[in-house]
Amino acid sequence: MSRAIHVFRTPDRFVAGTVGEPGDRAFYLQAVHATRVVSVLLEKQQVQVLADRMGLLLDEVHRRFGTAVPPHEAQPQDISPLVMPIDAEFRVGTMGLGWDSDAGAVVVELLAVSDSEVDESMVLDDVEDGPDAVRVFLTPEQAREFAARSERVVSAGRAPCPLCGEPLTPGGHMCVRTNGYRRGSTFARPADEPGGDPADDES
Repeated sequence: MSRAIHVFRTPDRFVAGTVGEPGDRAFYLQAVHATRVVSVLLEKQQVQVLADRMGLLLDEVHRRFGTAVPPHEAQPQDISPLVMPIDAEFRVGTMGLGWDSDAGAVVVELLAVSDSEVDESMVLDDVEDGPDAVRVFLTPEQAREFAARSERVVSAGRAPCPLCGEPLTPGGHMCVRTNGYRRGSTFARPADEPGGDPADDES
């Protein structure tokens, strides 16, 4: 069966977003043009990688071709939630990123997870066979906005433990750097008990 390639040449919106509570979030990318909406499911790390590489690509395009690109955005302008309901087309396996000099656009391609190894020629190409894909053309402004929003989405999860870097949870955190003791919980014995000197509890 021939592959389905969902192409957005002038998207109204291309954003990362999540569904669920911190610690149990599902990550999506969503392309929107008028009433057409296509969503794909992916991992948090994939969102971060795509955002990082998109920023690097914009910087490289400016350096090599002198193309005007917007500065790094501290805060995204689009903070609206994803369009609901979400019906994911597929889970993302391979991602591609390029620059179309004729269109003056960043090209993002997201390929579905495949049981077979994906030939690099499939990325950003229209070969008939292969995994389904979503291809989105972004202006430099849209690309910078995507990167800024993605950084915000990724960092909105659980705060990392300052000792081991693992996510903190509302119910506590068993930190490997403290030999399994729950960080933030201490046991203070009354001062009149043997060994109950408050100074003994300081570390």
